[in-house]
Amino acid sequence: MSERLLGLVVAAGGGIDRRLAAELAEPARDRGIRLAITLTPTAHRWLASAGQLDRLAALTDLPVRSASRLPGEPRPHPDPAVFLFAPATANSLAKLALGIADNQALTVLGQAVGDPAVTVLVRPQADDAQRGHPAFTVNLATLREAGVLVSDATWTDAWTPLLDEVAAAAGWTAP
Repeated sequence: MSERLLGLVVAAGGGIDRRLAAELAEPARDRGIRLAITLTPTAHRWLASAGQLDRLAALTDLPVRSASRLPGEPRPHPDPAVFLFAPATANSLAKLALGIADNQALTVLGQAVGDPAVTVLVRPQADDAQRGHPAFTVNLATLREAGVLVSDATWTDAWTPLLDEVAAAAGWTAP
């Protein structure tokens, strides 16, 4: 079996301080999935403030990153064939749909979306008002047209079932 490496990209959506490790990172590790975690700058600040960065780092043998590397520095993560962007805020989804890579998390995702060999699943974390904005559905349609899988979960649903969606999309079988 090939390595089950998941690029987990995280934006600063509500609940990351309580839910990210408990509902995504720990269950992924327990399923034998190696994590390459990249945070948006705001998600990094939120998780640092909540004291959650060490907890996340303990779940992977790779650095939890949010900043780009300097020229000449080694790449901190191997290239995952599968990415999960959760939670994906309306702001970050809009940027991804438009190809705006103004932080490391969106740079990684933008490259993944542009590579037909890479599977990308996003879980919008937007409330009803954000989902009601006309650009929201256009952005999701753009991402779907580019081959991105969009979870139909509502913004209040649990995050752990996303790992089943990732496994199905990647063709991973139970360990």
